[in-house]
Amino acid sequence: MRKQKLVFQGRELARNNSLVRDYGVADRNVMHLVLRLSDLQAITVRTVCGKEFEFHIARGRNMGYVKQQIAKKGKGFLNLKDQELVCNGEELEDQRLITDICKNNDAVILLLVRKSVKLRAVPFEKDIEVSIEELNLNEGKPDAIGQYQGVTLSQEHHVMERKLMQRDFILEPLVVNSKIELPLVIKELIDLTFNGLERGNKPIRSSEGSGGAYFMQDSSGQKYISVFKPIDEEPMAVNNPQGLPLSLDGEGLKKGTRVGEGALREVAAYLLDHRMAGPHSFDGGGKGFAGVPPTVMVKCLHKGFNYPEGYEYDPKNIKIGSLQMFVNNVGSCEDMGPCAFPVDEVHKISVLDIRLANADRHAGNILVTRNCEEGRVSLVPIDHGYCLPENFEDCTFDWLYWPQAHEPYTPGVINYIKSLDAEKDIELLKFHGWDMPPKCARTLRISTMLLKKGAERGLTPYSIGRIMCRETVKEESVIEQIVREAEEAVLPGMSDDAFFEAVASIMDRHLDELTS
Repeated sequence: MRKQKLVFQGRELARNNSLVRDYGVADRNVMHLVLRLSDLQAITVRTVCGKEFEFHIARGRNMGYVKQQIAKKGKGFLNLKDQELVCNGEELEDQRLITDICKNNDAVILLLVRKSVKLRAVPFEKDIEVSIEELNLNEGKPDAIGQYQGVTLSQEHHVMERKLMQRDFILEPLVVNSKIELPLVIKELIDLTFNGLERGNKPIRSSEGSGGAYFMQDSSGQKYISVFKPIDEEPMAVNNPQGLPLSLDGEGLKKGTRVGEGALREVAAYLLDHRMAGPHSFDGGGKGFAGVPPTVMVKCLHKGFNYPEGYEYDPKNIKIGSLQMFVNNVGSCEDMGPCAFPVDEVHKISVLDIRLANADRHAGNILVTRNCEEGRVSLVPIDHGYCLPENFEDCTFDWLYWPQAHEPYTPGVINYIKSLDAEKDIELLKFHGWDMPPKCARTLRISTMLLKKGAERGLTPYSIGRIMCRETVKEESVIEQIVREAEEAVLPGMSDDAFFEAVASIMDRHLDELTS
């Protein structure tokens, strides 16, 4: 089974080479299996005159999207926004999801197309003469069947202008520091997402993952602009839509993480993905070294999100979460073999994951993009809600077993690694509103130290990654051993500087043994 998850007592059983009992599972214990349904559903749409359209559409799409696809495939349909789709005698609203309608394999959706007309009003003595002209949907010209028919209305009748609908959503950036100037790429991301909501394009919940993630559409409703992840819908959070149990102690699915902090980590990964020329912060954007998509904290209110106790347009229902730019892709690394991936693309992911001590890097959250002109493959890392944990227990890197991980870093990558500064990174995150918990800050300092020392010695991503990842659930990783030895070597009451000096000394010894 691919892309499925087993969860026991709030912890994912993520290591394929470990036994179930290593996770503490005993007889009569209950585990949760998180299943992912097939992304695509085959549907048939039939017009009342017998014309049929067949589509393969993602389950998370709504009926408004189906109309758009019919308009593309069916020549002559200019605008189907105001037309009806019917299934089993029930009119389907544009916001209805395909998964809510197509419960079986023989469902047929009927399309009812209303003819459009053009009205012309001409004063005639005390009355108004109204001419009705039927439009030809194919050409947008008067249809021979329609012609003109006279209809008389009294002047007592008035034409009413349609009032603008009251806005039924909220979307704003969450900026805690007035000194922060949002870059153009972030402003455009929010504006385009806002425009899509304003046009009535509902957020579409992803069928993947164990938390609530919503694809936000553009104004046309034909493409995704961003992905919104509310903190209250994270795995084991109070409004999680996947039915996962609530966390009893506040710890997330991964050791050393906290429920409700995933959005902060998503934004942190973007902020710390510095450009080769230096930190991009929010100074105008620019693509970072690893290519983490632009991400920002926002507050958003919309009825399309998960509200188990019912929705009400009220500020108390505003959701806070991360908004990340949607990346068009040809799939994820899980969908194809790693041999086609360029070495430098794998290396940039490895630098990011080692530095952020990522506890959830698997092939499914690395997107694959392809340049149509050059044909070059690029990798885009997403889903960083479990980076920068309080400890290294759950660090996992799928790329560790790819052949590219055994290749040495290039001089350019090594120079980039040399430029990294954990202290400046901690200050940068604080400037943007996340005062990192001491244990998380300690993780960043130690992982950055390991990356810099390892690269300086010419170690490959594989060699450095092995130091950070456990081989089995119960066996400590080398980095955990280093931290434990340093904690034992430092007397109570000694400064943090003394602790990190001990870490550096013990780490040097381990690395020297590895390279000797």
